[in-house]
Amino acid sequence: METFDHIVIGAGSAGCVLANRLSADPARRVLVIENGGSDRDVRVKVPAGILAMYGRPRFDYGFVGTPQPELNGRRIPVNRGRMLGGSSSLNSMLYIRGAPQDYDEWRDLGCEGWGWQGVLPVFKALEGNRIGQDPALHGTEGELCVDRPKDPNPVCQDFIAAGEKLGLPRNTDFNGPSQLGLGIYDVTQRNGIRFSAYNAFLEPVRSRPNLTIWTGTEVRRLVLDGARVTGVEVLREGRPVTVACRGDIVLSAGAIGTPIILMASGIGPGAALQKEGVTVARDLPGVGQNLRDHVDGMITVRSSSTRTLGISLRNAGKLLAAPFRFALGRKGLFSTNYVVAGGFAKTRHAGDLPDVQFHFVPGYRSHRGRLVEWGHGFAIHTCVLRPKSVGEIRLSRQDGFFAPEIDHRFFSDPQDARVLVEGIKLARAIFAAPPMQYLKGREILPGPDVRTDDELLAYLRAEALTVYHPVGTAKMGRDALAVVDPVSMKVHGIEGLRVADASVMPTLIGGNTNAPSMMIGEKCARAMLGWRSAGTGT
Repeated sequence: METFDHIVIGAGSAGCVLANRLSADPARRVLVIENGGSDRDVRVKVPAGILAMYGRPRFDYGFVGTPQPELNGRRIPVNRGRMLGGSSSLNSMLYIRGAPQDYDEWRDLGCEGWGWQGVLPVFKALEGNRIGQDPALHGTEGELCVDRPKDPNPVCQDFIAAGEKLGLPRNTDFNGPSQLGLGIYDVTQRNGIRFSAYNAFLEPVRSRPNLTIWTGTEVRRLVLDGARVTGVEVLREGRPVTVACRGDIVLSAGAIGTPIILMASGIGPGAALQKEGVTVARDLPGVGQNLRDHVDGMITVRSSSTRTLGISLRNAGKLLAAPFRFALGRKGLFSTNYVVAGGFAKTRHAGDLPDVQFHFVPGYRSHRGRLVEWGHGFAIHTCVLRPKSVGEIRLSRQDGFFAPEIDHRFFSDPQDARVLVEGIKLARAIFAAPPMQYLKGREILPGPDVRTDDELLAYLRAEALTVYHPVGTAKMGRDALAVVDPVSMKVHGIEGLRVADASVMPTLIGGNTNAPSMMIGEKCARAMLGWRSAGTGT
């Protein structure tokens, strides 16, 4: 049986950072276990390749949630990255941290050291900003390259200008003093190529002799000796293998994978585990609870304008030139990550902070769910930034193995539905303002006949999805449902086990979750390496 000093389960956004930091000490033997495979594929590297990855088992776990009572009983797809880099190798590459108030809320909920002043230095330490943004808020020496998209579609500027007509300011830095407004998103790219957490933190140090990376390896359960975790049982190359750990094991399997591994190992809500035939090692009722995600509604519009992205005879020249333009200068259709522009706005329900986020697509999003749709147009996704609805992940058995039941409970708090209806109305107003109106679009979804609040709500119940930001299912804190200690990142009541990924977030931040997950990995590494005042981020 092989023995390591540390085992990191999951090579995603947090796990890659953590494995880098732990293996920097040559005296520590570190194993990284990743269920997925390599990221070496043109669809991963080329920004436009994201459309060809969703739903494919090579890249995507392709989870599907449980029927949602408030969404007409529909089962919502939950795409998560299944390769080195995790979802940072599958996402739209947006670099968003959330608002400072999001982290101050964590601090006020009992997570000392996680207020904005505690996490900002950590964000800056990770960031390699190439844009020249405010050095008080951005770092330039970190491994994660943050840049502008190389060739934004010109319609993105029309979208931003239309927002200005409605009083939404042009925002050049959504990680600056204010999120409010519309603009071009910063992206995790280097020279126009996707730059995932794996590319930034793990790939450059793969040659370290004390670092071992296992891909294609499924974690079945943690091995416990009383209240201490001593190893991991995995399925590797088709056979069961047990790996021992003399130090700490860190779960970085994400907000879906982490609670499932915990529960499969007997750590979680006791009664539910016993129902599934799992021997309870530690009754922790919060495992799998507190699931939060951004519920999202889409407007998609047809337009004859070839200024938008699309497939048509009139656009044949651009399509044929796309691979050459990308190869020679990282320009053209292959350079787009589709949601190049967007921003944050306040509905009439908002308080001090924006309560909706836009992801603008300068191309036609299929109203039939197709990967590719003939013609041109544009679309916008609108999501509820700080939802009140809270779901859970339950343990179930499928074909003899443990699997997640993902129950978002979207719209279980009716306030989320009210906010999203207002967000859709605001998005429509942007599309109706000049210069967007000059594109002479014809709305396909929800459609021109869907006008009243009740009609919009009915549309959302039939069509709303998620923008894939699940968090919170092993939250840190000190209340009855807390799973993780906020200073040490150790699982309450279990020795030798820590958690570092989006599952520890006590609430959902107002924005995309990739960058915050990396920050969480760094904070955990600092705690493990004994940084003085690791809990404060200093």
